[in-house]
Amino acid sequence: MLEQRPADEAVSEASSRPSGELALLVGAQRALAKPAVVRAARGLSHFGEHSAGWFALGVAGAALDRGRRVEWLTAAAGAVGAHAASIAVKRVVRRPRPKHPEVTVGVHTPAQLSFPSSHATSTTAAAVLYSGLLGRNLVPALVPPMLVSRLVLGVHYPTDVLAGAALGGAVGGILRRRLTSRKRT
Repeated sequence: MLEQRPADEAVSEASSRPSGELALLVGAQRALAKPAVVRAARGLSHFGEHSAGWFALGVAGAALDRGRRVEWLTAAAGAVGAHAASIAVKRVVRRPRPKHPEVTVGVHTPAQLSFPSSHATSTTAAAVLYSGLLGRNLVPALVPPMLVSRLVLGVHYPTDVLAGAALGGAVGGILRRRLTSRKRT
């Protein structure tokens, strides 16, 4: 004989199953969150925190490439500016970070707002800007690992990282065009 459950208990159990973006996040974690991947994701998280790693690389570029010091410093400031833009959007949207029993959070975050991912934003901006300075497309090598790391660590929904990448690409693209047009004049 089947056990009868009260209707509200059945609804509660069904609503606890992840769906939509949450289900995608849980699936990504199940598929990818192996110990070595989580360690690498944490390293990327620390490097990208407040865009500090990207800023440091820009400052290093300025020190090593004195002929284009201003361009490197402008690009470094662009990565920080993209990060600031993402924080402004977060404060308007106010989407909370993923919270579900099946989501494992693998790193501490300084804020509880999720949309867009600031790591994705500053990483994409830095990749676009530094690509222009190095003459090599860094976007495919730098952006996907950072985006995936935010899912592996359970701190963002998929649309958070996609929106962050779009915002960073826009900021980086606009600034890169300005740097390129200055160089021509």
